[in-house]
Amino acid sequence: MNLPDCQLFGTLGCHLCEQAELLLMPLVEHGLMVELIEISDRDEWLEDYGVRIPVLRRADNGAELDWPFNTEQVVRFLLPADC
Repeated sequence: MNLPDCQLFGTLGCHLCEQAELLLMPLVEHGLMVELIEISDRDEWLEDYGVRIPVLRRADNGAELDWPFNTEQVVRFLLPADC
């Protein structure tokens, strides 16, 4: 099964972002591509995600999963709607 590429919006020093990264690591080891996005790099990211991080975003359709999430929720988020 091909998993969609994702972006994880967060910021350096955010302990919740670190937890999200650790949670995603087993999925990355199985082929999930996750780009880490530093929200302080752009004002609009700070505005959109500043109080929500970490946020996992699908690159294919823009769907977002806000923290807190667990592995099961991430897997369901990544699966095609017809599964």
